[in-house]
Amino acid sequence: MFAERRALADDLAGLDAAAWTTPSQCAGLSVREVLAHLTAGASLSWPRWMLGVIKCRFDFDAQVEVQLRRQLGRSGAETLERFERVVTSTTKPIPLRAMLGEIVVHGEDIRRPLGLRRDLPDAAATAAAAYFQRTNMAVPSGRRAAGLRLEATDGPFAAGAGPLVAGPALALIMAMTGRAAYCDELDGEGVPLLRERCESM
Repeated sequence: MFAERRALADDLAGLDAAAWTTPSQCAGLSVREVLAHLTAGASLSWPRWMLGVIKCRFDFDAQVEVQLRRQLGRSGAETLERFERVVTSTTKPIPLRAMLGEIVVHGEDIRRPLGLRRDLPDAAATAAAAYFQRTNMAVPSGRRAAGLRLEATDGPFAAGAGPLVAGPALALIMAMTGRAAYCDELDGEGVPLLRERCESM
């Protein structure tokens, strides 16, 4: 998790003001706003997160928005500076595997629109893919993966039984978390079903 945060911070160093306003792969959010969201997640303990949820009357989307705005700062440079402060933070409102999954997915949500690439280490890719294949905690990734055989072509990850979906581990992760465009990077008879689930769940 720390290594993925550090890599993202390094990738974003030196972005100009226009680049910070680039739409991310998260609908309605710029790359700068997604980075602020990651900072918020690394700054909140479970009790503080729950207090925020209560203040927002259990409107989870409103809570996310409030915390994001709190970490945004006055410029892209300040947003990055705030993220830099939490690179090695152990504070977390959700389990460690979920935090790793969040930085992997949102890191890609930020990088892809900016034309940046990250060669995800096998350990991080395998852990994140395994987590999303079996959970529905934040997004219905487990439901999207249900009844499919998922196999990474660039690492050891393999899980599930059913029609095959094969491709880069990162593409599998992004498809499981609802990014339908990544199905274009996958092969196998299970891809149409996974794509349909991305578009409907």
